[in-house]
Amino acid sequence: MRSDTVTKGKQQAPHRSLMNALGMTKEEMERPLVGIVSSYNEIVPGHMNLDKIVNAVKQGVAMAGGTPIVFPAIAVCDGIAMGHIGMKYSLVTRDLIADSTEAMALAHQFDALVMVPNCDKNVPGLLMAAARINIPTIFVSGGPMLAGRVGGAKRSLSSIFEAVGANAAGTLSDEGLLEFENKVCPTCGSCSGMYTANSMNCLTEVLGMGLRGNGTIPAVYSERIRLAKHAGMKVMELWEKNICPRDIMTEKAVLNALTVDMALGCSTNSMLHLPAIAHEIGMDFEIDFANGISERTPNLCHLAPAGPTHMEDLNEAGGVYAVMNELNKLGLLHTDCMTVTGKTVGENIKDAVNLNPEVIRPVENPYSKTGGLAVLKGNLAPDGSVVKRSAVVPEMQVHEGPARVFDCEEDAIEAIKGGKIVAGDVVVIRYEGPKGGPGMREMLNPTSAIAGMGLGSSVALITDGRFSGASRGASIGHVSPEAAVGGPIALVEEGDIIRINIPEYRLELDVSEEELARRKEQWKPRSPKVKTGYLARYAALVTSGNRGAILEVPGTGK
Repeated sequence: MRSDTVTKGKQQAPHRSLMNALGMTKEEMERPLVGIVSSYNEIVPGHMNLDKIVNAVKQGVAMAGGTPIVFPAIAVCDGIAMGHIGMKYSLVTRDLIADSTEAMALAHQFDALVMVPNCDKNVPGLLMAAARINIPTIFVSGGPMLAGRVGGAKRSLSSIFEAVGANAAGTLSDEGLLEFENKVCPTCGSCSGMYTANSMNCLTEVLGMGLRGNGTIPAVYSERIRLAKHAGMKVMELWEKNICPRDIMTEKAVLNALTVDMALGCSTNSMLHLPAIAHEIGMDFEIDFANGISERTPNLCHLAPAGPTHMEDLNEAGGVYAVMNELNKLGLLHTDCMTVTGKTVGENIKDAVNLNPEVIRPVENPYSKTGGLAVLKGNLAPDGSVVKRSAVVPEMQVHEGPARVFDCEEDAIEAIKGGKIVAGDVVVIRYEGPKGGPGMREMLNPTSAIAGMGLGSSVALITDGRFSGASRGASIGHVSPEAAVGGPIALVEEGDIIRINIPEYRLELDVSEEELARRKEQWKPRSPKVKTGYLARYAALVTSGNRGAILEVPGTGK
């Protein structure tokens, strides 16, 4: 066993003495040591129930003959971090989570791991760590929140952000806003729509790293506790068979994830996280090949914010496996991929049934014949940009309008709520990228303000920042190169005409190459907004199309 390094032999007597200090028995030291990575804390609604999940995992591991040992991972609530300096810290936690988990697992020589994440950056961060460490590992998330109800209709987190905009526009009373505030988030769990957390938890199932229901069983269901116990038992089977993450998270598995991403209509942030996970397994992931997959993958689900259904509805309709089985009718999946069940994808999904064709459309009757995400390129985004086209109304799939340019999120929100943005405009928010922010903030507040002002079907928003999975409308993010490095988005001037053509994957600025070259010569880099601390180091990131962002190693220039 790997843990023999710290438990066996006379030279390990000091190690065992420290384990004695933990209250660990000789019998426990002789069993496989299973690290349980707990993202539990008391500030993230999606994580407040993880203590119960962790306890259930511990029982499962012990029942199957292992010794469970818990250690922590940090977690940020993107909703609470939204709209202030806290959002600059959100994305960077993904790499902190991966790095710290790698350090803990290797420092203590665990034989296997159970990852217990739930929200936006924990899931991809721990998937990255699992690929790096490459010892038998399984995931079990905390599960999604139940939808709230306001006015007899199901609601989710995006509803309250849009309610704030409606209140500012005078179309929703203060009392109405308070009702949304009190009812849209009624339970613990990851927010109830197909936002980033639920997107990544569902894609964990598709990658083969979680058991059936990992992405969809609600947090408050006892079934979630049973799932956690089974995960604890299953990791011991993975250990016995020496099935490791890189046996499961192969290039084919990543392509499966991208395919199901298109069918589910996942968050645009999946296009940040899937490349980062792919990088850890040595896969060269170029985001624009997503369009080829999108062209042949039907969009089968319109979960909030794209439609009226929520994660609990997807669960009742058959969950992720039912979506995968629909796609398999078209031969779109690599069914020979190994999974943590010890079976292949094909074996896992063959008996899955679509129980509600209104929630999961059959492949013969999709919402659209193409997938939920699209990568747009053009002279405004030479290296690409991402849009959740399943959440864009038909009349905005092709749009042309004048640029309304802002150098930060706050200025854009002030203009939107002040009535200075009108139908037809294209709001441009720049200097919000990985370096420019720094930290690449989510733009849920401005998109929600646009929707709340009644402009969701007539105003587009383009940014070198990113969008929350809760964003909807013609919201195009991840524009690359970003403004802080002199990308074309830095050269846009007020009133320039911008052309968006999602069906043709184009994002164009109606300015000649000569004029852009002239503007480029006159452009000057902006001074960093943050000059000290962790964010200052993050502002010195080396950006890569394969991995998103990598921290500079101090003193090395690398």
